[in-house]
Amino acid sequence: MFTFLLGGVRSGKSSLAVELGRRHAAAGGTVTFVATAPRIEGDDDLDARIAAHRADRPAWPTIEAPLDVTEAIGTAGDALVVVDCVTLWVNNLLHRGDDDDAVAAAVSAFTDTAARRAAPTVVVSNEVGLGVHPATDVGRRYRDVLGHANRLVASGATTTLFLAAGRAVRLDDPCDLV
Repeated sequence: MFTFLLGGVRSGKSSLAVELGRRHAAAGGTVTFVATAPRIEGDDDLDARIAAHRADRPAWPTIEAPLDVTEAIGTAGDALVVVDCVTLWVNNLLHRGDDDDAVAAAVSAFTDTAARRAAPTVVVSNEVGLGVHPATDVGRRYRDVLGHANRLVASGATTTLFLAAGRAVRLDDPCDLV
């Protein structure tokens, strides 16, 4: 099972990912959380967001992987893995200086690894293509690279859900619908 949860900010993606983890744990399974948020000295807003996310989830083992998410999920064994989130991971890769092709290659490798796992994987990402057109070149590049990354992850997922207002809509491969 490879589930991809996509939606806007505060749409319920992370909450659903944690709930899926809780249900897995209640059925006797183990859960590992992979966090992609980087530690940035002096960023009080990010620190507060990270603290809120931690408070909202059980005390599962957590792997902080701002850059190598593929390696992180490879070390999780038979645990259900929650990856939160592709949005920050792509940002981190771009901030490091990766070009668009390198980001796509990293996301493809991650997607292949997640799809091959015997244990469940739940991946969270933001849909940034529905909002205001970015005013800067870097904003437009980020939107485009993340949009491509989201398509790559969705292509490997067994289930993709779009969340809005805490509700989910299943996203099917359009070629399967015609």
